[in-house]
Amino acid sequence: MRTNAIRITDVLSKRELEITKLITLEYTNEEIANYLDISKRTVETHRKNIFKKTKVKSIVGLVILAFKSRLIS
Repeated sequence: MRTNAIRITDVLSKRELEITKLITLEYTNEEIANYLDISKRTVETHRKNIFKKTKVKSIVGLVILAFKSRLIS
């Protein structure tokens, strides 16, 4: 198993952290957009940037990283 030394809270913006939390709660892009009052396209861009910055390859990887970084419990 690959270890990931990245702490999610060190590399993501406040908005990206907020979106990451919503992703871990299984919100869709459209639900996140409605919840945060932003466009679906903006959510898609944030998701792309989150994956790029954290170097994860899947939602599962993102959830694991969020848990290890204590963003979620």
